[in-house]
Amino acid sequence: MPSKPFTRALTIAGSDSGGGAGIQADLKTFAALGAYGTSVITAVTAQNTQGVQAVHPVPADIVAAQCQSVFSDIRIDAVKIGMLPDTATIHAVAAALRKYNNAFVVLDPVLAATSGEKLAQEDTVEALCNELLPLADLVTPNINELAALTGNNTAENEDEMLEQGRQLMEKGAVAVLLKGGHWEHSKEARDWLLVADHQPQCFRNGRIDTRNTHGTGCTLAAAIAALRPQRGNLSTAVSAAKTYLHGAIEAGMGWRIGKGRGPLAHFWRHYRD
Repeated sequence: MPSKPFTRALTIAGSDSGGGAGIQADLKTFAALGAYGTSVITAVTAQNTQGVQAVHPVPADIVAAQCQSVFSDIRIDAVKIGMLPDTATIHAVAAALRKYNNAFVVLDPVLAATSGEKLAQEDTVEALCNELLPLADLVTPNINELAALTGNNTAENEDEMLEQGRQLMEKGAVAVLLKGGHWEHSKEARDWLLVADHQPQCFRNGRIDTRNTHGTGCTLAAAIAALRPQRGNLSTAVSAAKTYLHGAIEAGMGWRIGKGRGPLAHFWRHYRD
């Protein structure tokens, strides 16, 4: 029998020992959405629902070797890039993308954990903008990452967020998904998709009152990466990824895993079925 064609997705990110974010969340998301997941680990973290206790970057030459191993053997349709702890790693990943990759690339610029711990060195922002921004088809920053990438203070409202998104487009981003889930006073989680030569598009979901939000950014970016080759259209893929994320948060809101911010229910559709 001929093999069934399906999306092959690669996550380039850090490992979360608690299983809620990073490589672990990405691979769960890929599997839940029908994609075959591969991985390149950029850092090992000691991490749980309460925060990040330690970070150990993987040497850049090992990151490069992992990239070569995957790209040289497996047809990769989509790449999701997460935690890149230093400039050497950024250069290694950029070189691999330029050499091997024709896939759809989602860059989720993980600079710090939700709990505040820094996951990348200070000089990584310039390297991200110079090396990876031109290679990415979509960038998915939260408001803190957006401010760092554009050299601004953190946006205090949606208008400021949109202006900073336009500034990131001027720096060379092809498309930007601005995540508005941090506006806690709002009854909606409103994300905006900016694409060159198109009007900004807003995606709305009701806000879910839960502490279990660990890994939401990783999960959304991974979902878009998994779905874009299947849907053939960025807007449609983002909409489907948002629906998936909303369901994963809602299904996991009653979970009690750990003492802090718990993870999402990545396989919520399987539980429901």
